[in-house]
Amino acid sequence: MRRELVTWSVMLGLIMVAFVTTVVVLNSMLFSSDGFVRSYLGALARHDMASALTIADIHLPGEYGAASDDGSGATPIDTTGAGSLLLAGSHDLLRPSSLSSLEDIALVEKETNADGTETVTFNFELDGRSAQSTFTVARAGTNFGVFADWDFVTPPLTIVRLTVLNSQEFNANGSDFVSSAQDAPSSYVVLTPSSFDITHKSTFLKAEPIVVSATEPGGTVRARLDVVANAAMISQVQREVDGYLDECATQVVLLPTGCPFGQPMSNRIVTTPEWSIAEYPPVSLSPGSEPSSWLMPATDAAAHLRVDVRSIFDGSVSTFDKDVSFSASYLVTFLPGDQLLITEQYPE
Repeated sequence: MRRELVTWSVMLGLIMVAFVTTVVVLNSMLFSSDGFVRSYLGALARHDMASALTIADIHLPGEYGAASDDGSGATPIDTTGAGSLLLAGSHDLLRPSSLSSLEDIALVEKETNADGTETVTFNFELDGRSAQSTFTVARAGTNFGVFADWDFVTPPLTIVRLTVLNSQEFNANGSDFVSSAQDAPSSYVVLTPSSFDITHKSTFLKAEPIVVSATEPGGTVRARLDVVANAAMISQVQREVDGYLDECATQVVLLPTGCPFGQPMSNRIVTTPEWSIAEYPPVSLSPGSEPSSWLMPATDAAAHLRVDVRSIFDGSVSTFDKDVSFSASYLVTFLPGDQLLITEQYPE
């Protein structure tokens, strides 16, 4: 009996030692401050937004929020911590389809602070570009009484203040969005770290892509996307302006009606005036004063006029055969169905 009791005591001791050792090892690895942050980063790398939000204790209304007691289908956002950041901007970019690729996650540094919090820094490849983020976490009790639990001191959220010039539409990481205002900053809440390839491409407009990286928890990133007229729009406006001027040239008068060119004369004309366009105005477009409008500034051009005239002084007949310089300006506005309205602008 005594021998069996000793045997069981030894076995129990070994089990206790193994358990304590396991707890120590797990608390130093999986349940450590860097293990906690690595779990969050791993969820982002898998594009598992639900898990990332759960680990970070971030509660979104709607799709990723839990149902509320009032039947609205979403948990009200707390106005402290992550909640205050969530209230700082739109949640449009908080969707799995907009998440970045996150690879080669590696711990760089871990530091214990005077207040007991811990600061951990990770390197990683964010959409193929080297990046780094630093997180501060604090103990938040234990799981099952033995495994350390952690919370982010500063929630892993960043505010992106994006200004889209000359449009409200943009594309981020392959998904289409509409900003709240044109030519003014719109705020978006994004998970940290994240990266967005932002551009614009439509029937008549384009933008050079920009990269917006959000790697600082609680920080703000400012970016601007400059949308301009594309080659298709310039080409179409050029065709229509040329066609309009050609139509003007069919008028057999010295001052074609509604046209930007003409030639007054004091002498009497003998033959029918013959107009042609010697030099079309090259089209360039800049943003107009109103949204969805584009201005072709006053641009030099030339028409050619041939007509015989009789002098009112001596009755002699001569031929006026010259280029007549003029300038033209047009306002281009968008119509439904990818149509353009081109209106001539007259000098004030």
